[in-house]
Amino acid sequence: MPSQVIELWSSFVSIVDAPLFRLGRETISLRWLFQVVLLLILVAILARFFKGVLKNQLLPRLGLDLGNREAISTVISGAGGALGYIIVLQAVGINLDSLAVIIGGLGVGIGFGLQDITRNLISGLTLLIERKVRVGDFVEIENISGYVQEVSMRATVIQTFNGSNVVVPNTYLADSPVLNWYYETHRGRIDIPIGVAYGTDPVLVTEVLLNIAHSEPDILKEPAPRVIFREFGDSALKFELWVWTEAIERRVFIKSSLNFKIDYYFRQHNISIPFPQRDIWIRNGPTLSLVSEPAETVGMPLAPATPSLRSLLQQVSYFQGLNDLQLRFLIESGYRKRLTAKEILFRAQEPITNFYIVLQGQMAAVYEEEGELKPMMTFKPGEHFGELPLMLGVACPTTMMAMTDTVLFVLPREGFEQLLKEHPSLAEDIAVAIARRQDVLAQHQQELQQLSRQASDPSRPMNWIRDRLQKLLSW
Repeated sequence: MPSQVIELWSSFVSIVDAPLFRLGRETISLRWLFQVVLLLILVAILARFFKGVLKNQLLPRLGLDLGNREAISTVISGAGGALGYIIVLQAVGINLDSLAVIIGGLGVGIGFGLQDITRNLISGLTLLIERKVRVGDFVEIENISGYVQEVSMRATVIQTFNGSNVVVPNTYLADSPVLNWYYETHRGRIDIPIGVAYGTDPVLVTEVLLNIAHSEPDILKEPAPRVIFREFGDSALKFELWVWTEAIERRVFIKSSLNFKIDYYFRQHNISIPFPQRDIWIRNGPTLSLVSEPAETVGMPLAPATPSLRSLLQQVSYFQGLNDLQLRFLIESGYRKRLTAKEILFRAQEPITNFYIVLQGQMAAVYEEEGELKPMMTFKPGEHFGELPLMLGVACPTTMMAMTDTVLFVLPREGFEQLLKEHPSLAEDIAVAIARRQDVLAQHQQELQQLSRQASDPSRPMNWIRDRLQKLLSW
């Protein structure tokens, strides 16, 4: 058996070492080819590793931005890789001078077949040197908009707002118009066209639109917002609201917020937005008679309409003074959750990440005794729970269960904090309501006393409520 293995190994070695052809003075074999390919792969891995070290470790110490680091690391690693390939070829015995004629002849043929790749490489090198498009820039190319994630020698990667990555050939970037919002500054202008009915006071329209623009936090004061009277349209007076922002990448959200406010304040000032109208004259009108008869339909009766979340929130005492814009923000920050009777929302000792308001039905804090869940506190429509564990960062000590079919408004932590920032009076109401629930506070007394000994930032609403609770309870 060992002799057979030795014979097989000898046959394998002889095949691997058998000369295939000669390249200059070097005899080419399978072993030689394997060694060369392995060395070239090793050079490519080292060049890629060196690029990562330059980009993420060495160059950041010099205070360079991401775009500069990407360009410098790509050029240096590419040059180093090319030098490494030359060293490998010379180390294995290939005389590059003797290959000049062969490479020149092959270059003509290869150039025609790989001209697109060559153009991409040249375009990529141009982008890296000129830095018209850098990593981190917010760009638009036809129907593609997003952030530049990577500029390589062959292609550029753009991450869109829906989370996908688009690979764009560098020749396309070099030959096509590219809108780079971050080329010099992050500032950009947002245009919002508006049409109002004939007979509307243009001065009133201008005043309302400028007030709306100044109320938006992302809009710059300088340059100041402008209202442009574009033209007399077929069915409307056409205006445009021009606003400038430093967060141009958020223009979709800014425009949405402005449109909501325009709709709200136009209704407040009785400014109507018309729709196109056409008058149709029928020559043979008398010959066209329509018999109008009530249609008889047979079908199932319609189910009663589900109350809107806005109407349910307006029934809560905390939110009765909110206007439509404030209610819209509240609705966007949370969501409605339905529970059936006896359904468990969460069990005791589970972490709490939401603030809950009862809109319909009844919730109960329950405890288990002899295998049965017994209520110890109920929450009716308009009442809330979960705020204390949410602020203290502890688990809820009780299990929450729906006593009847119940509708809750769920507000996550970020939305809860933002709500308290927008409405400081609500923070006072919540603090007072919590202070009245002595049985619940007793369960969290240790956490509250510990917080009272820790420094807190009074600018944060939840910390403010903690301090307010401590004053109300004299802890």
